[in-house]
This record gives sequence, C-alpha cells and structure tokens, in this order.
Amino acid sequence: MVTLASSPFPQGLLAAKRSGYAVPVNLNSFFRSTLIALACLAPFKQTATLAADKPNILIILVDDLGYGDLSSYGAKDLKSPHLDALMADGMRFDSFYANCPVCSPTRAALLSGTYPDIAGVPGVIRTHPQNNWGWLSQDVTLLPNVLKDAGYHTSIIGKWHLGLEEPNTPNGRGFDYFKGFLCDMIDDYYKHRRHGINYFRENRREIDPHGHATDLITEWGIDYVNNRKGKDEPFFMYLSYNAPHTPIQPPQDWFEKVKAREAGISDKRAKLVALIEHMDDGIGQVINALKKNGQYENTLTIFSSDNGGQVNVGGTNGNHRGGKQDMYEGGLKVPTCAVWPGKIKAGTRSNLVGITMDLYPTTCAVAGAKVPGYVEGKNILPTMLGQAQTFDRDLVFVRREGGLRYNGQDYHAFRRGDWKLVHNTPFAPYELYNLKDDPLESKNLANTNRKKFNELATALRLHYQRAGKTPWQKPAK
Repeated sequence: MVTLASSPFPQGLLAAKRSGYAVPVNLNSFFRSTLIALACLAPFKQTATLAADKPNILIILVDDLGYGDLSSYGAKDLKSPHLDALMADGMRFDSFYANCPVCSPTRAALLSGTYPDIAGVPGVIRTHPQNNWGWLSQDVTLLPNVLKDAGYHTSIIGKWHLGLEEPNTPNGRGFDYFKGFLCDMIDDYYKHRRHGINYFRENRREIDPHGHATDLITEWGIDYVNNRKGKDEPFFMYLSYNAPHTPIQPPQDWFEKVKAREAGISDKRAKLVALIEHMDDGIGQVINALKKNGQYENTLTIFSSDNGGQVNVGGTNGNHRGGKQDMYEGGLKVPTCAVWPGKIKAGTRSNLVGITMDLYPTTCAVAGAKVPGYVEGKNILPTMLGQAQTFDRDLVFVRREGGLRYNGQDYHAFRRGDWKLVHNTPFAPYELYNLKDDPLESKNLANTNRKKFNELATALRLHYQRAGKTPWQKPAK
C-alpha cells in the first residue's frame, strides 16, 4: 500500500468547503495532482508483479567438504542420500573450483563476484589483529544488495566470516535478515563460543541458542523459508553451514550409527563421516520444507563447498592431490550442483571449469539484476540450461596467512587452459603441471617447459600488481 504525503486539496480549501462556503476549486490543478498520484502507484504494482514471477534463490555453502566426501562423488563409507538426490535433480559440476583453499576468501568471492584479494580478503578474517588477514572492501557491492534492487528479500543463515564489526556485518553489507555467527569457526558445536566470545547474532542482536550448531542452522533455514511462504517478494537465502569444519564433533548417536555400520572404520574417520551425514540430513530437511511449502519448483538451488576437505581430520578429496590449505586440486576442487525444476534438466553433468565467483553473475542473470562492472565471475546460467559455453580465461588462486609455514606472505596457483602453476607455500619453488595429461599433479614440468612456466608466472605477477591496490587491513580511524 502506498500512502500519499498530501491531498490534492490544500488544507485551507478543505476547511472552507467543510464550513459550507463556496470555494473556487482549480479543477486543472486537482486532476493534474490526481494523475500524478496514480502514476506513482503504477511502478509499485509493476515491480511487485515482476518480483513475484522471479524464482527464489538458495545458495547452500558448506565448510571444508572434500570432493570425495559424498557418496555420489565416490565415498564408500559415507551415506549422503539428500545431497545425492539434490545432485540427481539438476546439473552436477565435475570441474568446479573454490576461489581459495580456505574459508573467508572463497566467501568474499561468492558475495562480491570477484577475486578475494581484489575484494580485500586475501586470507582468513579472525578475532585477533595479529592473526587477521582481510578486511572486506567497501568498493565491492555484495550480492544481497543487487538482489534487493531486483525485488528480493535477502537472508544469510549460519556462518558469515567476513567481518566481526560494522560496517562489515551481514546487515551492514546488504542482508535484510541474519541469524547465525560472525566469526571464523566455533570452538564447540554445542557451546558456540570462539576464544570465549559469543559471536551468535539475530540481525544485530546477540543471541545464545542451545543445541548442535548444524541443527540450529537447519532449524533457522526452515523457519526462514516457512516465513517467506505466500509472500509476493521472492527470497534469496544464503544457507551457510559450518559443518564439517573442525572441531569434528558430530552428535553421539550419529557417530555410533556410523561405527556400527562401517566395519573397521577408524574413530577419526567415523567422526567426520557422522558430521557430514548429520549435515546431509539437515540440508534434506530444508529441501523438504521448500517442497512442502510449494516453493521448491520455483527455486534455483545451488550447492557447493568453500574449499577441499581437511585431510588430517579424515577428509578425502577423491582422486586429487592435497586438501584444505593446499593449492593442489584437492584443496580447490569442490562438489557442486545446481537445481531448478523445469529449467535445469535433471541428471545432467558438466565439465565446464567454474569457480565460486561465477555464482554472483549467474544468480543476477536469474534474478534480472544488474551486475556491477568490476565483477570478474562469469554467468554460467547458459550451461545450467543446457547450452554450450566455453571461457577463454585465467583463474587465479591466492591466500595470505601467518604462522611459521607462511610468515604473513601469499602463496598461489594459476590456471590457464590445462596448465597450472602452483606455489604451495611462500618458501617452496613454483611447480608447473598439465592437468589434462597429469591430473594428479605428479610430474612437475617447471624445469622442462620454461617457456610455459615463464608465461604463467608473468601473468600471475600482473595479478599481484592489480590486487596490491586493494587494502586488506581495517583503515585507521
């Protein structure tokens, strides 16, 4: 409903008319004002109608799920029926990359549509300044802002990990609704603290919920989609699970179920399997809520992980080298799918080389939203809809980190076609691989193909120079 600020009749004339005096009303002025008021109403009606025709958008991002840690991706000791069903209901991507082998940078790429270091987040955002490696730039327009302009109600449920204070909070950066936690991780899935600090919020209000974090995120996701049922305004929900990130702490009954089912499985692996299966069950509950509400058919659902699995806690990354924190394929390639009933053909697969930042312009294309000019991700909606796409582009992977292994420096990978340059720590030599001939990255060609090595190294240096213009520390007051 639109409330007009004033009547077309001046108040003095209305009072005189009520008193019974003959008033010489200027009819031209009256009709002109009335037409203007009616014209103002038209865009509101048109916008509401257009918004109602747009699909809901659900992006599910999980934390540290390895390429080999779903049964649909080859796990033999793990059952993930709900995610397997989701994969089968749309298009599975077999060559999809996270923008970084750790959390914050990939999340920055998802929500900004560009490389993490261009967005000011080359590394992990943490509580303590001496161990913090990013500050989300004010020069990037986050995805919820452009979707709001296209008529969407926007929400994030779960893990944020892009800032602990204003202006870099979910509500400060464009989300209409937030329920989850601000920090990088939680030290206990039940106690919900990080360094003894409670970072759980509903919008800007501190909350202290009870229960396993995975169950809470599932419950809050269901609450949100139920709340949006029957609304004309479509929704965008960024459902951001912290599972299966450390600590590997599944509910006890889920752990016992895995131990009883999988003969000979180690406790370490059983705990991770149980944490993933518990998360899979939660995601299934959210999908079932969408179906029950009649929302699923008109929802584009995208599922992915923020990086590869953590090997030292039992994670597996399929037939790939390395894992979380590594610039090898195991740290970067992630299970991914897109589902849109009636639009994306069920049971299809794609080998298109995609990357997290592509999801920004892709969802904008679905929503009819304007993509900011700085965005470097590619719209892969045509691929999802069954149309052929190829991209002649380079992919850059960068992370900055502290500790003795990294000493506050960057390390990188760079892909051009089938060729990949890897710099897996700041103190290791650069390596060169041909992924087509050597998908396991076992034959280092850095010394035998210097021409290709120099070509990729030169291109990577150009990225350093460009990204170096973006500050990654909080500006001084």
